[in-house]
Amino acid sequence: MGQAPEELQSALAFPCEFPIKIMGRREGHFAQDVMEIVLRHAPDFQPAGMEMRPSRKGKYLSVTVVINAVSREQLDALYRELCDHPTVVMVL
Repeated sequence: MGQAPEELQSALAFPCEFPIKIMGRREGHFAQDVMEIVLRHAPDFQPAGMEMRPSRKGKYLSVTVVINAVSREQLDALYRELCDHPTVVMVL
């Protein structure tokens, strides 16, 4: 799963812009679900800034978001909810 927010604590000074890449199966409303999760934890996130890229064969979708991170607790909760989503494969 990439570096967990705990490992980044000493390298981050809050608030800061924090990029997150979420990879998942291209099923249902994956991108919409990711956006809703991100907005729950970062209400000031601008969905227009989401970058999406399908995998070569179109089975997976990579979504990159940049949030204004205000605390380690915020990042922990966001990572936890993203990782718990049934179509999410990896969060970096």
